[in-house]
Amino acid sequence: MSLTTGAPMVETELRSATAPAGHPRPAMPIRKVGVVGAGVMGAGIAAQVANAGVPVVVLDILPGGAARAVERMLKTEPAPFMHKGAARLVTPGDLEADLALLAECDWICEAIIEQPEAKRALYARLQGVRKPGSIVSSNTSTIPLAALTEGLGEEFAADFLITHFFNPPRYMRLLEVVRGPAARAEAAAAITEFADRALGKSVIPCKDRPGFIANRIGGFWMQSAINRAFDLKLTVEEADAAMGRPLGIPKTGVFGLLDLVGLDLMPHVAASMKATLPADDPYVLGLREHDVILRMIAEGRTGRKGKGGFYAREKGPGGERLKRAIDLWTGEYRESEKPQLESLGLRDLRGLAEHPDRGGRYTRAVLLDTLGYAASLVPEIADSIADVDAAMRLGYNWAYGPFELIDRLGAAWLAKALAEDGRPVPPLLVAVGEGSFYRVRDGRLECFGTNGAYHAVPRPEGVLLLSDVRRRSKPLARNGSASLWDIGDGVACLEFHTKMNAIDLGTVEMIGKAVAMGKKGGFRALVIHNEGEQFSVGANIGLALFAANIAAWGEIEGLIEQGQKAMRSLRDAPFPVVGAPSGMALGGGCEILLHCDAVQAHAESYIGLVEAGVGLIPGWGGCTTMLRRWAENPRAPKGPMPPVAKAFEMISTAQVAKSAFEAREMLFLRPTDGITFNPDRLLADAKAKALSLAEGYAPPEVKPLRLPGASGRVALAMAVQQQVALGRATPHDVVVCDHLAETLTGGRKDHTEETTETELHALERRHFMALLKTPATLARVEHMLETGRPLRN
Repeated sequence: MSLTTGAPMVETELRSATAPAGHPRPAMPIRKVGVVGAGVMGAGIAAQVANAGVPVVVLDILPGGAARAVERMLKTEPAPFMHKGAARLVTPGDLEADLALLAECDWICEAIIEQPEAKRALYARLQGVRKPGSIVSSNTSTIPLAALTEGLGEEFAADFLITHFFNPPRYMRLLEVVRGPAARAEAAAAITEFADRALGKSVIPCKDRPGFIANRIGGFWMQSAINRAFDLKLTVEEADAAMGRPLGIPKTGVFGLLDLVGLDLMPHVAASMKATLPADDPYVLGLREHDVILRMIAEGRTGRKGKGGFYAREKGPGGERLKRAIDLWTGEYRESEKPQLESLGLRDLRGLAEHPDRGGRYTRAVLLDTLGYAASLVPEIADSIADVDAAMRLGYNWAYGPFELIDRLGAAWLAKALAEDGRPVPPLLVAVGEGSFYRVRDGRLECFGTNGAYHAVPRPEGVLLLSDVRRRSKPLARNGSASLWDIGDGVACLEFHTKMNAIDLGTVEMIGKAVAMGKKGGFRALVIHNEGEQFSVGANIGLALFAANIAAWGEIEGLIEQGQKAMRSLRDAPFPVVGAPSGMALGGGCEILLHCDAVQAHAESYIGLVEAGVGLIPGWGGCTTMLRRWAENPRAPKGPMPPVAKAFEMISTAQVAKSAFEAREMLFLRPTDGITFNPDRLLADAKAKALSLAEGYAPPEVKPLRLPGASGRVALAMAVQQQVALGRATPHDVVVCDHLAETLTGGRKDHTEETTETELHALERRHFMALLKTPATLARVEHMLETGRPLRN
């Protein structure tokens, strides 16, 4: 399903064929959720429920604590709420005074202190207020399920689960669910359905083992990476570089990650694992204390939330901010250095692990530790290696799970390397032998099972992934920038696959080819979608800079004109076009969405026309379309000036919607456009929307606009000068704004004349090219390419 405006409801049936006598299990949709504990995790869980449009009660043990948490979240960055209106769905209260508010809740999630006694005492109180059939769960990551339900009876155990969210709950997709032997299958199914469709989570079933999946492996990996860095005398920069891109791990590596989560968390995790795991478990055997880290924690140098961590920023003599890194042997900060090890230039994982320098030996040691341990834990922590890999990708942002990493190295290579080091070779690794843990058979992805056979990697009902389409078919058309796929039922999917899906000439050509193929009767509808981290960061400005440096102005203007033509062809196609973005849709990526008949957006879509940041204006119809959106908005003031003022404000300041809900408020999305919370369901939802539009489809009628002309430009110029006086606008901002103002106000036209789309597109091209020829814009483009940040010149 997809979620739109209002308060959508996930109708999940909670039925039990074996309900205990005297306690019936009625059919019950999850209409309302309760959260107990308004700390970082509890409040974040409540915010995500509200984001989904579901009312939520949040109670805290401290008087006024829940209300303060909601207020704090409204000011927090990154924001727990997708839009400020979501906060209105949160009812804060005090645990002592307002416990009865939980009586209306269908699911009560506990997120209080990690003490079994405190949790059981709370559950005993919940028994007196919760309604029959309601589900109770704990967000614990350290306490066994049996210890949580001890002494509370079979009836409570039947309704109880562990639901382990990852922080921050809005942004981290992993939800680990543990179901005890007494729990109803319907309870686990209800939470899985709700978390998947309403909260956007990938739900991974886990065994009731310490750390479950992600923290068991992830904690061990961090411990190994720290120990091996000390053993091999690597700097923190060298260790993080080795643990980063080559392994598909975020560039924070391990020391940067610890700064992010907090060094003071390490002793608590270590104590928990030591208390719950056998003494001979490799996790326990590898627990070591390092004097430098103990000293850092004692001094409050616990990471980004403290006085610095392994990395810190300090003011230099001239007031500049200098990046510092800790010396692991002295505990003192020094200037951060770029690592120079030869092995770190390698991208081949096995080549890196076999390199003889310290970086190669470090990578090999950590890989053998981590991958050998992970292979030994199946089926102890999970029945499927695919679940283990998914948990690590989603919980730790690894590009590859441990078994996917083993396949990159070679399972036989890893088994041999472990044996050469005198380490045990896990039975699962022995069983796969010379084979791999994943394979593609008859177009389906399969994984190796604990029974020695391969099994299809299952997909939840209603999930359609482009990666699965690619495995089982060939593209209808393809070039180096984009591909066109048949996704069934007469619907085609246009996929971008450049770096960060930047739009270049090949992308524009494939848009034209897709429309031409559809016109010939090739398909009934078109979806524009990809599974990259970003939908599209816009036009490839590196190519524009190169062309500008050789004064190839005709080629650039030709590309702008071709881009405008491609956007119009999407809008004017004789079949519906649906955009399905996730991640960033900026500049040209936003303009593509603006020319679609409809959009089905992932909730975490960041959409905006950001060209002003590089000293340009939208050139592919973005100015024209935003003018039309605001002119046709029934809630906006009437007359020629209000839509111009709104479009000018948004484009000149490069405003970006920080969620699909904000994109609706800013009219990057229409009120009728859909929002999907789980990205795995995005393509299926977009396809369904496209098919719903296909019957009797006709392209939209494009009407001319009445724009204010010279009087409007004077008003906009006055507004810009006010920003200059306040120190908010730079000299080149004024230049960019002047070109943007003339475009949006219709050039030489005034409000008595109609301005056609053709005339507005000509203005976009003219002012785009004029700005690109200015040295200040070229400086902005070059600075953005070099640093990833805008230049304020």
